[in-house]
Amino acid sequence: MAEIQAVKCENNTDKTQLKRTMNAFQGIMYVIGLVIGSGVFLKPAVVVRNTGSTGMALLFWIFGGVITIAAALTVAELAAYIPKLGGLYTYLVELYGEKLGFLFGWVSALINAPGTCGAVSIACATFATFFLPMSGTEQKMFAIGLVVILVTAQIISTKYGIVLQTLATVGKLVPIAAIIVFGLINGTAHDISFASVGHIQGASTAAALLGVLWAYDGWVTTCTLAADMKEPEKNIPKAVVVGILVVMAVYVAFNAAIFNVLPASEVAASQKIGVDVCSRLFGPAGAAFITAGMMISVFGTLNGMLTCGARYTLAMGERNHLPAPHVLGALNPKLGTPINALIFQGAVSIVYILTGTFNSITDLIVFVLWIFFCLGIGGVFILRKRVERNPKLYHVPLFPVLPLIGLLGGGYLIFATFKDNPKSALLGIGITLLGLPVYYYCKKKEQAKN
Repeated sequence: MAEIQAVKCENNTDKTQLKRTMNAFQGIMYVIGLVIGSGVFLKPAVVVRNTGSTGMALLFWIFGGVITIAAALTVAELAAYIPKLGGLYTYLVELYGEKLGFLFGWVSALINAPGTCGAVSIACATFATFFLPMSGTEQKMFAIGLVVILVTAQIISTKYGIVLQTLATVGKLVPIAAIIVFGLINGTAHDISFASVGHIQGASTAAALLGVLWAYDGWVTTCTLAADMKEPEKNIPKAVVVGILVVMAVYVAFNAAIFNVLPASEVAASQKIGVDVCSRLFGPAGAAFITAGMMISVFGTLNGMLTCGARYTLAMGERNHLPAPHVLGALNPKLGTPINALIFQGAVSIVYILTGTFNSITDLIVFVLWIFFCLGIGGVFILRKRVERNPKLYHVPLFPVLPLIGLLGGGYLIFATFKDNPKSALLGIGITLLGLPVYYYCKKKEQAKN
């Protein structure tokens, strides 16, 4: 067990602490913008298929939001007491030791970032079939092409990503707002009920919850706001609760609009529900505009995650936590960009594209991440035993109820995934544990140098 030595004395005296400039409203906008992504456009059909009714599907979207709020408010206390860069990676190192922190970094670099890049590339290719019919193989080639283009662009310069992210935010909000407003007003199906959509082979609550929590993914980054937030003890819970509640309301309204436009049986059978609803609501011309917005949205997510993943790889290389650290942890002297880390992330992303589907990749990511999220949530109990309470800092409200809600929700997800999809669960565990020999190898090599 690692001792939290730095935590006890650095809360208020750390000279490298970031300036607290973010207010509650800015925090709320940060949460909303970070969480809403590709899942809202593709996961509704998955959730319906695996819950069996539109009414139960809506409850699952609410259930996922409650778990997310409980988890985020809990991990935010770790951020308040451990105001260091690195987010959950740092919290795990402080609370559980370097090995566990390394495994989370390993998962971030090998599963989360490149897997997300692979998944959203496939999503963008799926939306592109509205304009250009493609076979499954052609869609994978299209997705690989997107990764190659962005890797090349980021090798040249990262500044173009700022413009792309701005366009992506607009592209994200326009189709969501259009589907909600026009779907609720003009829909004719009115198929929101607990009536069964019929027996679906392989249906499982684990798959439904994995789909929902993928749509809420990104919340863990919001818990690092303690170092940036004015009056974090007051504004962090406001930002997290209000932000996730807004996201939850958007997701529930979006799904209600879908069920108002298409009957449950069509929703369950859809492979690109966002595109199908747009076609029904707006016809070919309107659907083309909305679908283009969805493509821009997920393309922006791909750009952001590729940048993030390269930084994970770069940071681990700098810490000598990967083989060939001098290669993966180096910046190009001329361009000032992490060329090798970008190429590495792009290559791993392409492996995911070639071997998986959008749903299989995202299920793997969510399952593995929630193992570490549960460890982070449980870490608040360790923190309170080791560190003296500071009344000036943020503390999770309703302790221990909210941490237990987060743990029970995450624990159910892990249990149900093992029960309903053991192959995916074992694959995720296997890739995670592969990090241990890498850790010992890198550690031994570093000790040999010293």
